[in-house]
Amino acid sequence: MIKRVFLFVTVNILVVVTISIVLQVLGVRPYLTAYGIDYQALMGFCLVWGMGGAFISLGLSRIMAKWMLGVKVIDPERDHGDLGELVQTVHRLAKSANLPAMPEVGVYDSPEVNAFATGPTKARALVAVSSGLIGRLSRRQMEGVLGHEVAHIANGDMVTMTLVQGVVNAFVMFFARVIAFAVSQNVKEESRRMVNFMVTMALEIAFSLLGAMVVSYFSRRREFRADAGGAKLAGSASMIDALKALKRSMETIGLQEHASVATLKISGQSGGLMALLATHPPLEERIAKLESMR
Repeated sequence: MIKRVFLFVTVNILVVVTISIVLQVLGVRPYLTAYGIDYQALMGFCLVWGMGGAFISLGLSRIMAKWMLGVKVIDPERDHGDLGELVQTVHRLAKSANLPAMPEVGVYDSPEVNAFATGPTKARALVAVSSGLIGRLSRRQMEGVLGHEVAHIANGDMVTMTLVQGVVNAFVMFFARVIAFAVSQNVKEESRRMVNFMVTMALEIAFSLLGAMVVSYFSRRREFRADAGGAKLAGSASMIDALKALKRSMETIGLQEHASVATLKISGQSGGLMALLATHPPLEERIAKLESMR
């Protein structure tokens, strides 16, 4: 499922690769000298462009969510009933969290049980809810889910994850260029530029996928904090009840169909490679953590 963290990582990879292609085509390589690579200059170069790529991805996050998922923003002046109540709940929670501006609230058509928050700043955030979530959860459970998402915004998780992603980008670009340079020195001089370009692109994509494990680790840590924030905003009972309802939904619908069933991106796995790529901890751990806090 393409949701908040996965959406951001995917867009980030595309942005970084695009930046790298443009830089390679234009021949922007100030870190190369007559003696080889200036590693200090290369790290500075990669840090600037790696951070730049991450913040471009963050700036595009709301736009990409609306475009890729078909999120329709609810107009609080024109939409009433369940949709109007959804906006009112988000705005009430946002005021409790002392957000500087009310987030946009949107709905997208999907049977999955999912909600996510994204946006470049606390003042320009989006909270999106799937139609499946609206149809399956009670009002109290919905409030727990929305409290969790508002807590993400209040905690500045989008910017925090962008900084983590920027550092990962810098190392990805650095090691891709060092290895590509070494490989290109072993081919004929007339082929070096092309070999360097191809190896750099391939390694950036491969290393970006490995870097996603680092980003996912930090994402899992932030989820526990957002659960605590959601419990504070909506009440511990609502937050715990919401997570238990999501767990029951996974068990009812079946894990294969709902593998990423992801409110709050519930793709948490307890072991194996997927555990390293999971952006959220297992529901059992999250419920136990909240119950121990209560």
